[in-house]
Amino acid sequence: MIFFFGVHGAIASDPAKIVGPNACAECHKQEVEAWKETHHFKTFRDLPRDAEAKKIAERMGVRRIRSESLCVNCHYTVQRKDDKEEAIAGISCESCHGAGKDWIKIHSGFSGKTAKTETKAEAQARWKLAESKGMIRRHALYQLAKNCYGCHVVPQEDLVNKGGHRAGSAFELVSWSQGEVLHNTWYSRGKDNVPADAARKRMLYLVGLGVELETALRAVAKATVRKPYAFFMAQRVDRARNRLVAAAKVAPNVPEIAKMVEYAHSAALKLNNERLLTAAADGVSNLLTSITEKYDGTTMTGLDGLIPVTGQFKGTARKASAVN
Repeated sequence: MIFFFGVHGAIASDPAKIVGPNACAECHKQEVEAWKETHHFKTFRDLPRDAEAKKIAERMGVRRIRSESLCVNCHYTVQRKDDKEEAIAGISCESCHGAGKDWIKIHSGFSGKTAKTETKAEAQARWKLAESKGMIRRHALYQLAKNCYGCHVVPQEDLVNKGGHRAGSAFELVSWSQGEVLHNTWYSRGKDNVPADAARKRMLYLVGLGVELETALRAVAKATVRKPYAFFMAQRVDRARNRLVAAAKVAPNVPEIAKMVEYAHSAALKLNNERLLTAAADGVSNLLTSITEKYDGTTMTGLDGLIPVTGQFKGTARKASAVN
């Protein structure tokens, strides 16, 4: 059975519970059309043809990029069909929002009524049930960020040291989520691909930094040799905690930021220090959970000067007029 990496951050997805992007497209046509313009979609076709990807696969002893877990765990959506698991798409809806089999009908069922007759209380209960079945909605920033960083911070030591794969992307949650992958057309009924407002961008920035720190700490904890992977991951920890220091200075009303920095310095960035590094990562994780429950970004105006702006976004968001 193939699972997405869970050790370093990404939430595990059971191929038996993957329904595939076509099931989502039945209602989310605009969102799926926006997805088709992204690298997340194009990796399904392009990765097996990529010269560097072929070299990495050869070094790792991978014969077929689309069928071995070392590659598909992050680059594809895997579904079980007739007791056989196969890559059916690139990084798709369920890569971020969770395998849909247990919640897809619940989230769209209007409690057995219609959109007009379902009460507010029934809708709230419906969403709560869908989330309990594994749906990751847009407000669940910590879970979404964990899925992003779980692959954008490479979760495999040998893939870097032996395969020559990059240790991860120069990933930052605001600039990447507001670029080509932006697909917030549902609430505007397809009239606009709505960017995040200022408060949400603050939360995206802060939670993203925290998850990068947590994920990199866990990576250093799992590193076994003094080779590039360990060095790159230690650098990510250092970079994330330095940015959090800057964030703590401009947002002193969010004491959890400074506390994350404390955890980041509580364990030496060295090999054979898994227990302390994991404890530090767990501490950061608990703080991030608290932040997402306690704050909504409205009181974090001090962060605005640190947050990437439109010209720094990763790619261009698809215009809603082109989605319809």
